[in-house]
Amino acid sequence: MSDFDTLAARYIAVWNETDPAARRTAIASLWTPDGRYVDPAVAASGHSEIDATIGAVQGQFPGMRFRLRGPVDGHHEQARFGWQLGPAGAEDLIEGFDVVERDGSGRLVHVLGFLDKVPS
Repeated sequence: MSDFDTLAARYIAVWNETDPAARRTAIASLWTPDGRYVDPAVAASGHSEIDATIGAVQGQFPGMRFRLRGPVDGHHEQARFGWQLGPAGAEDLIEGFDVVERDGSGRLVHVLGFLDKVPS
């Protein structure tokens, strides 16, 4: 498994972490303190805003799980990967891809999220 595969797996695990304390700890170890997450619906800066964003998504889609979709593609300090969100054993409701940038220590600096499939 490459460093980028590991990074993507940790990233998806954070989005699936429903215990608030465990999620905040995971965010602090994965993102730089001034890390940013931006998608069509939100721009979050810093651990607290990223945590609030993930919590809001979990509240909007209770019981749903994120999964990686396809391979992780990376070079230098950036990578891209697809993901899907849906209930276990059923069709996914949302699909998208993220582009991530990490710093020299491997922590996320910037995440750009794109939505390919959303519910109508």
